[in-house]
Amino acid sequence: MKYCSRCLQPDTRPGIRFDPRGICPACAYHEGLVHVDWDERKRELQEVVAFGRAHKNGAYDCIIGVSGGKDSTRQAIFVKEELGMNPLLVNLGYPPEQVTQRGVENVSNLIRHGFDCVAIHPGPQMWRKLMQKGFLEYTNWCKSTELALFSSVPRLAIAYQIPLIWWGENAALQLGDLNVMGKSGADGNNLRRMNTLGGGDVTWLLDEEIRRNQILQYLYPKEEEMTRGNLRITFLGYFWRDWSLRDNGTYSALRGLDIRREKPWEIGDPVGVTSLDENWVTLNQMIKYLKFGFGRVADYVNEDIRNGHITRDEGIQLNEKYDGKCSDVYIESFSHYVGITVKEFWRQVDKAVNPDLFIKAGLGKYLPRFKVGVGL
Repeated sequence: MKYCSRCLQPDTRPGIRFDPRGICPACAYHEGLVHVDWDERKRELQEVVAFGRAHKNGAYDCIIGVSGGKDSTRQAIFVKEELGMNPLLVNLGYPPEQVTQRGVENVSNLIRHGFDCVAIHPGPQMWRKLMQKGFLEYTNWCKSTELALFSSVPRLAIAYQIPLIWWGENAALQLGDLNVMGKSGADGNNLRRMNTLGGGDVTWLLDEEIRRNQILQYLYPKEEEMTRGNLRITFLGYFWRDWSLRDNGTYSALRGLDIRREKPWEIGDPVGVTSLDENWVTLNQMIKYLKFGFGRVADYVNEDIRNGHITRDEGIQLNEKYDGKCSDVYIESFSHYVGITVKEFWRQVDKAVNPDLFIKAGLGKYLPRFKVGVGL
């Protein structure tokens, strides 16, 4: 395990490659922003806008997937007020047992800003069954739900004949998952290759009880379907100098976004502006930390280091203190939802913990073998 020489990005992130200087893709991209011709990038943005307007088949010239959170709120308002477009918003709703009241109110806040919004709610019984399957087979309950989340937007774009999809961050440039890199920094048509989607493969979902026609909302459109629909996915964050967790959170909070009040050691989040619509992503971030040696706090810290808000040493302290933390309350509620005990939860997590990175020190307790900022 090695760390970027500038931030605290480890080389254990799936799809990442450091350059010969030992610098991660996100830091290299940030370094390159100094030399960006922003006038040229603005012209590129206007070309994308023109594409959406020229190829629309109805009232809507673009479509945006929204959770009501910081990123989607900022994107939607920017597209409508700054670009002058008429977006259709798509919200994939969690079942009643999972969604938070905060999440419901944040989507309502977006609608109050004057947007049309289509809500998609996959069947809750199948949702629960697939969550359990993802957790017990891959120790990743999000493995199925993220398929539905990412698939809902292009599926609706095809159905409504809307050619332009605005997406938020380019994970290749802003996080380091180079699998999604397209023809340019704005091109998002390789999104299906990201680690989360795995090319859109759903064969792992199917068994004697689950048939393909029962999981239509989890099927990411095939490449030929997207080509026929003339779909263009564009990363909006590519056109902003200040795309970041904090900046997007501040922008959206000033426009009605309700954020978290929990403590950093309860949610593994030093600011409280992520995963607002449900609570169990917090425990998935904890599991990610145990698999790869980094969680959500690392993403905050890395951005703050690049933007000069904190030093690398200050980032190390934050990572050591809060990364991978999760309240027992969320572990208990998730376990109850998928029908397992807390002990069974931890037995499953044990299977996913990277033994090269952690030493088990008791039920639900793991000690890192690595030193943050140094590695192994």
